[in-house]
Amino acid sequence: MTDDDLIQAATQLVGEFRTGPDCVAGRVAAALVTAKGNVYTGICIDLVCSLGSCAEYSAIAEMLKARESEIHTIVSVCGSRIVPPCGRCRELMRQVSDANARTRIIVARGRMATLSELLPFEWKRI
Repeated sequence: MTDDDLIQAATQLVGEFRTGPDCVAGRVAAALVTAKGNVYTGICIDLVCSLGSCAEYSAIAEMLKARESEIHTIVSVCGSRIVPPCGRCRELMRQVSDANARTRIIVARGRMATLSELLPFEWKRI
């Protein structure tokens, strides 16, 4: 899968919709391809109480359900714009698998960074 294919997979899922007065979903979508070549996607869930879930979290949960943990490349899209993952999502990727330090993160069309470049200081258990 090319980076453009992955961007397209995420872009196809973007589209805000309201499930009720307290929940909006789909403002951001994410797509990832694993080291095994499988693609997983997710959308964000925004709740008025400030709880919710990022699109990356949803895609990673789908990946984990399939018993995979190594992310080769990931992208997140908001509207037509590529957005880098938030700090919480970066930390999740890092803690899911040590190999994810090498994950390619698409931060703009034609521009990538590794997770370790975006999250240079690892959180360590004492």
